[in-house]
Amino acid sequence: MAINFTQTASIFQSMLDKQILQEATSGWMEANAGQVKYCGGNEVKIPKLSMQGLGNYSRDEGFAQGSVSLSYGSYTLTQDRGRTFQIDAMDVDESNFAATAANLLGEFQRVHVIPEIDSYRYSAIYAAANAKSFVTTYTPAASDVLSKLQADIFNIYNKLGETPLVITMSMSAYNVLNQSTQLVKYLSVGSFKKGELEDKIMHFNGNPVVRVSGARMKTAYTVRDGVTAGQEAGGLAAATGAKDINWIICAAGAPLAVSKTDVVRIFDPLTNQRLNAYKIDYRKFHDLWVPDNKADGIWVNVSA
Repeated sequence: MAINFTQTASIFQSMLDKQILQEATSGWMEANAGQVKYCGGNEVKIPKLSMQGLGNYSRDEGFAQGSVSLSYGSYTLTQDRGRTFQIDAMDVDESNFAATAANLLGEFQRVHVIPEIDSYRYSAIYAAANAKSFVTTYTPAASDVLSKLQADIFNIYNKLGETPLVITMSMSAYNVLNQSTQLVKYLSVGSFKKGELEDKIMHFNGNPVVRVSGARMKTAYTVRDGVTAGQEAGGLAAATGAKDINWIICAAGAPLAVSKTDVVRIFDPLTNQRLNAYKIDYRKFHDLWVPDNKADGIWVNVSA
């Protein structure tokens, strides 16, 4: 039976979005965009609820009148990225095309797309924190790393109270933290959810600690176009002068992340005008924002 390419593309699109949510170390940030409206392309609409605080109760007039406003703000997904792949017709036939294409796209996301999305998000949070001067500069040392981490946590607690936090830490900084002799009394194992996936990970004072490769924890990246000489590899490269991020502390609801796989296009060898091959067009939109009213919920610690 001939393969239904439209149906297969739709399945791939759903599968790829789910993979990003579950395998990206920053996937938990997408839960904050749960009410986002996405209608294709590079624009999303995100709801904002506004209301007033308490007023005095009058025995003559009763309650002070309040109002509730639900509005949708438009956000542009600035990261518009894509690649096209071709699978020679001699290497695959319709009977195993779907499995081959699924493996190709899944591996492509795991090796290239997910690290890029993570890296971009962490550098975007740094940029938001730096604009507010919510950044500490520090070279991790076992002698005082515990006190430095606690101080950064309390920078947020002082503004918001004891709110649930997520601590994202580079592997190198975590290794130094792990050498602290006092650490054990602050650690526990708890659940942490990303999409439908729930993991057991280390918690510090009840807050989950997400450990991330140092390559994804830089303050700035250069976005390579994948075409220009020297940029053929695509992806991101650490920008000149970029610093290492030791850890990022976020109120759980502060960063708002969105990633969407645009319609996956599949062309069979008879439709593909250039080669006798299956052609797969992959396009990904993504971005991250820290709304102004949630900026007090972030703090970033970078190497000196």
